Amino acid sequence: MLPGGLLVLGVFIITTLELANDFQNALRRIIFAMVKSMNRKRLWSFTEEEVSERVLVHLCSSTKKISCRTYDVHDPKCSPRPADWKYQNGLSTSWLSLECTVNINIHIPLSTTSVTYTLEKNTKNGLTRWAKQIENGVYLINGKVKDGDCDLLEGQKKSRGNTQVTSHSLDVRVLTHLLLNSDHRSTATVQTCSGSINLKGAVKCRAYIHSNRPKVKDAVQAVKRDILNTVADRCEILFEDLLLNEISEKKDSEKEFHILPHRVFVPIPGSTVMFCDYKFGDESAEEIRDHFIEMLDQMIQLDDLEVAEEINTAYVSSSLNSEVSLDKTDDEQPVQPIKTTIVLKIQQNIGVIAAFAVAVLAAGISFHYFSD
Repeated sequence: MLPGGLLVLGVFIITTLELANDFQNALRRIIFAMVKSMNRKRLWSFTEEEVSERVLVHLCSSTKKISCRTYDVHDPKCSPRPADWKYQNGLSTSWLSLECTVNINIHIPLSTTSVTYTLEKNTKNGLTRWAKQIENGVYLINGKVKDGDCDLLEGQKKSRGNTQVTSHSLDVRVLTHLLLNSDHRSTATVQTCSGSINLKGAVKCRAYIHSNRPKVKDAVQAVKRDILNTVADRCEILFEDLLLNEISEKKDSEKEFHILPHRVFVPIPGSTVMFCDYKFGDESAEEIRDHFIEMLDQMIQLDDLEVAEEINTAYVSSSLNSEVSLDKTDDEQPVQPIKTTIVLKIQQNIGVIAAFAVAVLAAGISFHYFSD
């Protein structure tokens, strides 16, 4: 639901003043369970500078009074602390958007020791290694590399009241390292694998950052987290759908083709920020709209839905050569997966091919020598 730069800060409840204390312990458990559940799925970690407190807001239905308390989620035994609740004008409209498209090609081998793991767990282990590349990548904002402590809007004119930046969008490009540093030592390991998973495609990402003196490092951090979140969410949603539909296993030589969910954005009324959700190809626009209405409790029109990817082809196989394609932009969708499979098989068997070529060459030389 939340693009990069946005986080769940807490929970709220609307009751009478007499019933407020009865729900305190239950809401406290909900806050800690919510944080634990989200941390388990994340491919990134919070920094030490970030606030670790989460908020519990109570709205009294009779007096309309609002009370606020905070909990430090790093301390399970912490006591609630009172906090002030204040309103600010124009806060919901003062956001900058950052958009980027990331081309990914992730190869996840499935070792024989991990065959008992679920597909989701095996994939997450592989995504954790890929996440390090995203964290260590170089990020170009509007084609430029900037220092992390610099002002994000440095060199841009700002009108009075920041009216220009409210709808401003920044283009972000991601460059990942192809080679390790010379001083970085690495070791090669040989594993006996029962299969593999390939994640390929172009991932559409979007993040938001408040326009009040934003820093480059904060913008880059928001984009990184959105990249990691959307890839992990797509995999999780697909695996849940496969389990619910109980897809039957096929032979090792066959591959199962499935459509990964598209990313859909919808605007928040009165704000420049957009929430997101995911839809499969067989889901109608009306179903997605109703889902947004149920979650946001806001009236959503069909015209408000924005699909980030129009074409999104995926294929998953539980055989020896398991592949998952996240996204495709080619018009001829069935052709590219076949080509990719051939290339991968040649790459996996390149050692056998080379050995065979050397043997044939040696036999030819011996035959020519003895015939002379």
